[in-house]
Amino acid sequence: MEFLKKKLEKIENIFSHKIDNKVTKDVTSFYNIKPFPNYDESDNKATILNKGNKNYLAKQFKDFVGFKKKVLEVGCGTGQLSMYFSIGTNNEIVALDPTIESLRLANKFALENNIQNVKLVNADIFDEVLKDDYFDFVWTNGVLHHTKDPKKAFEITVKSLKNEGYILVGLYNKIGRIRTKIRKYLYKIFGKGIVLLLDPVLRNIKSGSPEQLDAWIRDQYEHPVESVHTIDEVLKWFHENKIKFISSVPNCTIDLDLNYNLFVEQEKGNVFYRWLNQFFMIFNFLGDDGGLFVLIGKKRE
Repeated sequence: MEFLKKKLEKIENIFSHKIDNKVTKDVTSFYNIKPFPNYDESDNKATILNKGNKNYLAKQFKDFVGFKKKVLEVGCGTGQLSMYFSIGTNNEIVALDPTIESLRLANKFALENNIQNVKLVNADIFDEVLKDDYFDFVWTNGVLHHTKDPKKAFEITVKSLKNEGYILVGLYNKIGRIRTKIRKYLYKIFGKGIVLLLDPVLRNIKSGSPEQLDAWIRDQYEHPVESVHTIDEVLKWFHENKIKFISSVPNCTIDLDLNYNLFVEQEKGNVFYRWLNQFFMIFNFLGDDGGLFVLIGKKRE
């Protein structure tokens, strides 16, 4: 296939590369037990489209991508976002993840719903199986902090992005994840009941399936590999890899408007404002959702 740098074995419509790294194997073993996020039995194109449209980050990304583009999702899990990005478009979507069981669920959904423009790749990002300078857009949200070296993983991912292409990267925030870290400590002492009571996300999905609840608890409170980062740290990654800063969530200035267009260039603000907005994450919806922050950038020569 054009998007591959190496020839991979094809298993059940999944392009597969042998994974040898111990840290990556620990992560895949973790997700093979309970893939995350899981599908509901009733999920189809309409429900995935509806879920995606309710996610303002995913919807803005999809609207901005447009048509006839090449899109890469690094760390796609069960592929729900990749399916969302594909529905109603003629874009080429490549969904990469090291966990084969997650990709099997993605493949099953694609076959049952006749989705043909998503290609599934089972590989470790560090094995560099994807072609350089190929993709117009890259999405990697909530993923790189589960790798052995997030900075290196970012550098490898950027290689696959075309000049003038856009990348969206989401990571756990060093400050914004404090609430989750406290709950994680309490979970180790008191068990599942305490996080069902305290975790805002779990309170919202209690009506969902037990599998969804368990998958979220495992992902947030039992994951074997996790790191936390800051906006300034990722800005440095951007600079070192010739990525121009476009915007962030939370934003980098004192402007508290959360309805801005994420693909219109914003100001970087200053160190004080950036740290202040990361501190506010403890008390707002970003802290509720595990303390993820997002930066968007554009590749330039």
